[in-house]
Amino acid sequence: MNTRMRRAAFAVAASAMAVSLAACGSADESGDKSDSTKSAAKGDNIKVGLLLPENQTARYEKFDKPLIEKKVKELTNDKGEVVYANAKQDATTQSQQVDTMITNKVDVLIVDAVDSKAIANGVKKAKDAGIPVVAYDRLAEGPIDAYTSFDNEEVGRVQGKALLEALGAKAKPSAKIVMMNGAVTDPNAALFKKGALSELEGKVDIAKSYDTKEWKPENANANMEGAISAVGKTKIVGVYSANDGMAGGIITALKAAGVSPLPPVTGQDAELAGVQRIVSGEQFMSVYKPYPQEADVAAEMAVALAKGEKLDSIAKDSVDSPTTKAVPSVLVPVISLTKANINDTVIKDAIYTVDEICTAKFKAACDKAGLK
Repeated sequence: MNTRMRRAAFAVAASAMAVSLAACGSADESGDKSDSTKSAAKGDNIKVGLLLPENQTARYEKFDKPLIEKKVKELTNDKGEVVYANAKQDATTQSQQVDTMITNKVDVLIVDAVDSKAIANGVKKAKDAGIPVVAYDRLAEGPIDAYTSFDNEEVGRVQGKALLEALGAKAKPSAKIVMMNGAVTDPNAALFKKGALSELEGKVDIAKSYDTKEWKPENANANMEGAISAVGKTKIVGVYSANDGMAGGIITALKAAGVSPLPPVTGQDAELAGVQRIVSGEQFMSVYKPYPQEADVAAEMAVALAKGEKLDSIAKDSVDSPTTKAVPSVLVPVISLTKANINDTVIKDAIYTVDEICTAKFKAACDKAGLK
């Protein structure tokens, strides 16, 4: 997907907005009120629909859902309600969940799309029902009202730079690497790939490249087995993996093939298993994305839209999707996570405790890395 972004600056709203509400329209002869007037009458008693795409990636259930629920409660004086559903990587299921949210008359919908194109019809149905839609983490098509995510091309650039750094003197045009990209149904995957290629092309030989169905670790594992067979286990100097789950499948395939030492493998999402692999040296890096910031912004956008407020004080950027122009947007910066900065990122931000990371299996490696 080619997505044009106009960014004045990265801006993350950190508190509830104080934007004055201007009621639009007037009561007709039967006494009906405009949507904005109805929103004002509702006050903090709002219902936020939250649709997340899958539960194989740990972040959605562990971070996104509880963080959004907490912020909605905070912004509505504990009066707001979050109605949640997870599509478990099924676009048809997610479309049905949109229909259910409309039937349940939610006031606003936050959607992290399984399939950015397939969700467009559901987004239109919600809009036709008077329900504004916030696209969360992935840029859904259709008439969305707002969007928040990370700078996804930058994610890919961070991964590509880290892989070259890990390769050091081995990084040369003849050096063979494998690219394990995400699912084609996820627009972010194309942006990760684009960013990574901007760093890697011409500097290494991309011997094999895969678009991994549904982001599943087992599919990445099978793809990596194919790459090892095609390229040769002694000739692969590094692996670009678009996320941590797939990195786990890749590393399992490399170990099963007897590859030692393991080549550097990238990742993304700072999953606990990924962080532990970084500590132990099996995975070189991940991308830490500050989920609390992204979740807070989504909640702020949703509550504001549910109340009929404008997003000017929240969204300083705009994004064009293939179907909608100038969508108010907030893009959150990301951080390259390596063994050197675990203390200053996921531990400092209370994503994980040292005890969670440093189980008995990883205690010696944690001690060596200074995680105590």
